[in-house]
Amino acid sequence: MAPKFTLQTVSGIVMLIAIASASLTTDQIEASEFTLILQKKINQPDIDWLRKATQNQLRGCRVQGKDGVWLHTPDGVGNYRALWTRDFSYMVQYAGDLLDPKEIKASILYLLAGQRKDGCMPDRVNVAGKGVSSPGAERTPLADHALDNGMFMAKLVCDYVELTGDLNFLRQVEPAIRKGLDHTRRVANGLVFNPPESPQCPYGFTDTIAKTGHLLFCSVLYFDACSQMERLCRKAECGNPAEYKRRAKLIQENINLLWNDNAGMFWAADRDCKQIDIWGSALAVNYGLTTEQQSHRIAGYLIANHDQIVQRGQVRHLPAGENWQRFLREPGIKPGTYQNGAFWATPLAWIVPTIASRDPELAVKIVRDVIADFRDRGITECINGDYRNVPEYVVSATNVYGLLNTR
Repeated sequence: MAPKFTLQTVSGIVMLIAIASASLTTDQIEASEFTLILQKKINQPDIDWLRKATQNQLRGCRVQGKDGVWLHTPDGVGNYRALWTRDFSYMVQYAGDLLDPKEIKASILYLLAGQRKDGCMPDRVNVAGKGVSSPGAERTPLADHALDNGMFMAKLVCDYVELTGDLNFLRQVEPAIRKGLDHTRRVANGLVFNPPESPQCPYGFTDTIAKTGHLLFCSVLYFDACSQMERLCRKAECGNPAEYKRRAKLIQENINLLWNDNAGMFWAADRDCKQIDIWGSALAVNYGLTTEQQSHRIAGYLIANHDQIVQRGQVRHLPAGENWQRFLREPGIKPGTYQNGAFWATPLAWIVPTIASRDPELAVKIVRDVIADFRDRGITECINGDYRNVPEYVVSATNVYGLLNTR
């Protein structure tokens, strides 16, 4: 579902003129219109290259799992030997038009077969068909489970249904999806909560970090998962749409417990790692959880700090100079690497539209820069100077491709 931004002083006609002009307006725009701007402003050879590169990543990452099911693994050369729930969810959300719907459906069923009896959705399911609930090595997991498993499973099913119109499939799997969402630990105010004394892995792209207390990113994901489930369950006449709506509304009413008014950004958590969340703040804007003033301030922060938080079109999790304060396994991740200071393409899918709401020119520059880096040095999970981690990383490609995709 395309995110929306308030269209203030620019009418649709003026926006079409802006698309064709040499300079872009800085008034707020809709994300769908920004996609049209990108298609005009990015060189066609770069657009064609990105589409082909994304197709190649999606093709190269396929490995066969149990019973011959094709699994889309995290890297474009199939080294991982498992299907990750959140990675595959991103692939379908941002590049579902490049995937075979039959393979998407088979993969969803493959993941659902890895659901635990207590409702916990798998972090991943390996080629032997075994579900694994926690990030980390199978024999030495980082925790019991990842808190975002259920939300990404719900979002994956919803994106598949949106892509195909297969409401019967939603009716079939909704009870399992509901059980997965029920498993996610939340408190009375509706927010996802991670206890400091026994923390689980939070959002999977920070799965080594011990963010505790109320969690921003997981709460935003839960809001979006419930919002999508409410809408599609009403359409399919299944499940309990009113309950999904209630859960989403609770988060909307209480998300400001994590708001840092001095910075104009959200905290990542309010116990351990009470630090400004670059990725999560933009995601809250993208999913419609912020007021107009908050959206304006978050976009302004990203623009003002662009030179410190963006490198070659890729974005770090925290403000410049900061590292995470607690890890699930000490001594943690070396500063400046991986989830502790490296720069990623993954969040561009929601950070770029947030920036575009106030500075379309800068947003276009970021997309140009990341495509240039992909073409020059390859598509990787994350970078920092000469540091490059996990080559041929599929989600880096799909989440940038999604910015240029009008499906």
